Amino acid sequence: MKIPKRKLFLLIIFAYVAFSLYAAYNVFFSTKVISRVHRVVKKETGAPSGVRDGGAAPFLAEDWNPWEDEQVEYNSALNKKREAFKQRLGRIDKNKPQRYRVQIWGKAAIGLYLWEHILEGLLNPTDKVAQWREGELQSGKIDFSFYTGPAVVQGHVPLDMNSLVLVLNGREQQKVSYSTRWLEHVQAMVQSHTVSHVAVVLLGNEHCNNDWIGPYLKRNGGFVELLFLVYDSPWVNDKDVFQWPLGVATYRQFPMIRPNAQLITSNRPYLCNFLGTVYKNSSRETLMQVLKQSGLDQECITTAREKWLPQETEDSLRRYQTALAQSELTLCPVGINTECYRIYEACSYGSVPVVEDVLTPGTCAAGPSSPLRLLKAAGAPFIFISDWKELPAILERERGMSQEQRVDRRRRLLEWYASFRQQMKERFTEVIEETFIKNG
Repeated sequence: MKIPKRKLFLLIIFAYVAFSLYAAYNVFFSTKVISRVHRVVKKETGAPSGVRDGGAAPFLAEDWNPWEDEQVEYNSALNKKREAFKQRLGRIDKNKPQRYRVQIWGKAAIGLYLWEHILEGLLNPTDKVAQWREGELQSGKIDFSFYTGPAVVQGHVPLDMNSLVLVLNGREQQKVSYSTRWLEHVQAMVQSHTVSHVAVVLLGNEHCNNDWIGPYLKRNGGFVELLFLVYDSPWVNDKDVFQWPLGVATYRQFPMIRPNAQLITSNRPYLCNFLGTVYKNSSRETLMQVLKQSGLDQECITTAREKWLPQETEDSLRRYQTALAQSELTLCPVGINTECYRIYEACSYGSVPVVEDVLTPGTCAAGPSSPLRLLKAAGAPFIFISDWKELPAILERERGMSQEQRVDRRRRLLEWYASFRQQMKERFTEVIEETFIKNG
């Protein structure tokens, strides 16, 4: 008998619906059939009431997982590894040297000598006449940041640390007044607990008259814990007052010179140089007379002017640097103070400074190692003279030196100057670490 297609289709639909309902009933309403493969039967420690001895009173426990023990062991081992790793990281952090942050505000040109020549830091932007320049570096345990430029003004420097080094100029009264305002600003920050530790790098007075900053020193009831002071001040005690080098004339845009093979091995055509101001009734007049009378002015580059100029032109700076690079010796007569920029600038080019080793008027220390006690203590390989009349004999010895001897001396001078700057970097860093970190 033939079944019509319509009836067959309806029959199939009916069977599908019936099966679906049956399946739904089993899922939601029917009691599950327990398989011993998927369930475990637990026995109670004591037989329940109404059950004969030896009878079983099974009840359904949790689903059994054949890999459960392995999973537990794996998770336990993983947790132990994680905990061991955390402990290891903790030990690393604990043993890792703690770093400290110190900010430097350069409000005097010697700040650039500190940052670029001593600490060897970079500045952004590189434009030397930019209104705002800044940089960062690491030295020892300290992360230093540096800000300088005319736009670095009170209340507008981002201070995100509690230790500060202030670089100031105290050479003359106008500079002292400007520096005092900065000290008063920092003092207010100390009183408001914005800053905890303060050091000052000071271009001191050339006569060593620095009494104006005395009340700000911590030993006198002030807040300045450390003072790094230029020139042979009698205050220097290597406890809270340290001597600092004058350095090169960064205010005249004298650059950081990187020695190269040509600078060391070149054949320099001149024995000596002196480009500078010749003051009346000074030893500089004596120097120029000695050069002229001995005919040495033909073997040395000399340019004298009667009036001191605070700034160099691009042309005068280029001529000065050329003279340093082409001379075996650089003549360094005293000015207001024995220590002068010319000494450090000559070292930068490997031109040996011939230094007039005499004390100048003022209240600077007059000990057996003065003047220039910082450089002498560092073993500066200079030529020291007490009278410029000794110069002809010195230049005569120069004529007798071979090129090999000159190159060797030049190399030793450049190595010494690099070592001197490194020593000052380490000393500056260590003193700040010991004082600021030790005092919390």
